[in-house]
Amino acid sequence: MRNERAAEAPDSVSGRLRRAADRLARQTAALLLAYRDPRTPWYAKAWAALVLAYAFSPIDLIPDFIPVLGSLDDLLLVPLGVWLAVRMIPPGVMADARARAAQAGGPRQALGRWGIGLVSLIWLLGVALVGWLVWGWLKD
Repeated sequence: MRNERAAEAPDSVSGRLRRAADRLARQTAALLLAYRDPRTPWYAKAWAALVLAYAFSPIDLIPDFIPVLGSLDDLLLVPLGVWLAVRMIPPGVMADARARAAQAGGPRQALGRWGIGLVSLIWLLGVALVGWLVWGWLKD
């Protein structure tokens, strides 16, 4: 009986949210692969780079511990950014990227360890730069 309750009904809110999160993860992986494709226009690559850096980043613009607002970026900003980036990329490129993403198994596998490390390093350098600028401002 307990296992029956634990299984999510397909029409439940949690089931719909889980499917939406899975779709977003697949779209993000496909966006990463489309970003690497030479047929993608430069402006789409620039926007995709910003969206991917934010999506894979361990740091949020709005911290998650702030009630309601903390989840706002994950629920609105990332899907909106992915949607806009997908609209900028030619349909043929996105179709190829979706097929390759399905074979890769998800965004973390498509990004790889080096990519995750690079995103983390960029954030650390950004935090260090902000700290250095604040230190110089406070010191004067």
